Amino acid sequence: MPYKDKEIEKQYYTIGEVATMFEVAPSLIRFWETEFEQLKPRKSKKGNRQFTPKDIEELRTIYHLVKERGYTIQGAKEVLKNKAVQTKDKIEIIQSLEKVKAFLVGVKDQLGKG
Repeated sequence: MPYKDKEIEKQYYTIGEVATMFEVAPSLIRFWETEFEQLKPRKSKKGNRQFTPKDIEELRTIYHLVKERGYTIQGAKEVLKNKAVQTKDKIEIIQSLEKVKAFLVGVKDQLGKG
């Protein structure tokens, strides 16, 4: 496959590019940066913010909570803080369900032999 056909993803985006992506003012992005500790874009030597794709994913979540779901800033912070706990809980539930499945498959196999 020729090089020019490959999708090239930028490593860093300017605050203007990010604001355009979300159709918001750059000042709102700067405000969210002060409010949400998850959002920590790099800064160039000149002090310009450089957003990574990971930063943009964090912004996408913040945007969804605040703009689309109508959360307050504080409410969105709580959701983000609990997200890590919820992820851990989901992993534990999945592991538990896998154990139950293995047990039931074992019971099915035992019944099939009888």
